[in-house]
Amino acid sequence: MAKKKKVRVAFRKNRQNRTRANDLTRRFEEGDLRGADPVAAERVRAKGALSRHRTIIQEVDEGVEPDEADDPMAALAVDLSECVAGRVLRVHGLVSVVEAQDGRRFRCGVRRVLKNLAIDGRNVVAVGDRVWFRPGGEDQGLIEKVEPRSGTVTRGYRNREHVIVSNVDRLLIVSAFVEPELKLPLIDRYLISAEKGGVTPVVVLNKADLVSLADYQWVFGLYAQLGYEVIPCSASDGLGIDRLREVLSEGTTALSGQSGVGKSSLLNAVQPGLNLRVGEVSSWTRKGKHTTTYAELLRLDCGGYVVDTPGLRQFELWDVEPWELELYFIEFRPYIPHCRFPDCSHIHEADCAVKDALARGLIHEGRYESYLKLYHESPLDGD
Repeated sequence: MAKKKKVRVAFRKNRQNRTRANDLTRRFEEGDLRGADPVAAERVRAKGALSRHRTIIQEVDEGVEPDEADDPMAALAVDLSECVAGRVLRVHGLVSVVEAQDGRRFRCGVRRVLKNLAIDGRNVVAVGDRVWFRPGGEDQGLIEKVEPRSGTVTRGYRNREHVIVSNVDRLLIVSAFVEPELKLPLIDRYLISAEKGGVTPVVVLNKADLVSLADYQWVFGLYAQLGYEVIPCSASDGLGIDRLREVLSEGTTALSGQSGVGKSSLLNAVQPGLNLRVGEVSSWTRKGKHTTTYAELLRLDCGGYVVDTPGLRQFELWDVEPWELELYFIEFRPYIPHCRFPDCSHIHEADCAVKDALARGLIHEGRYESYLKLYHESPLDGD
């Protein structure tokens, strides 16, 4: 049985720590004890550096302390009888467009306490979120509660987590054979993000009409052997569009990839009439231009939902430690138990079964290079 209880919640700090003018530790080690004892009324650290707290009311199960709750945001006390359930279709700065279950759309702000609880996240509300909002006006509202997320695609952005989309079943990793050029390390990063977020990845290679597919059979074989579906497509001549439509017809699917690969063009081919904006690849840089400026959840005539996301110029993994990477490279798994050292990094150690498999051609060199770049935390430019 749930009960309400007052708890103290730490908010993010909005001030920077001050730097001490004197290095007391070094002076103490050198035998200089002057000033080692602070005056009784003197602060050891600035007041602004202290954690800021606020008292809120949470609903917790009996016998479970508030700090043991899995999702503090979801546990915030909200009178759901005054709220309406909905799903976030798109986010414009501080305003989120939410669709209620009856199809009505509302422009909603976000409850202040939810913003303050978003310590590590770039956005407290993301496209695809299931929320409870309080209507206030003809088409206005205030988001009071965000349901726990599942099926997320995230990246690191300026040392914070950026949730690109949430509550999706699969991720179409869209790349192009040319214009812009094919970047397998970028695909590898998306595969890791999808697996970490519990999303089924599908590799989509667009602009097949501009190349000879025979030259790229090794790419199809590489990811097919790892268990990933690869769909060659062309928005121009319709290659692969029928298969793409079948994939999109079930559940919720997100499309993501670098600028200029043709995500919006593929969706226009899947469902004529969407009329999504498309752009040309720059003739100067040979890189894509940002045409889609915000992620949006769309309902398709074939029955599914799709999220068309803006092109990303950089895709950095979030919350993946170097020692965890081996778990996300599927081809490493059979050999990891045979390494000599249990904490083998598969880089410099002797008797490494992964490196032996690489030397025998059982692991693709390009995939191993992706592993090395990620292990050394080298951000990959998505341009």
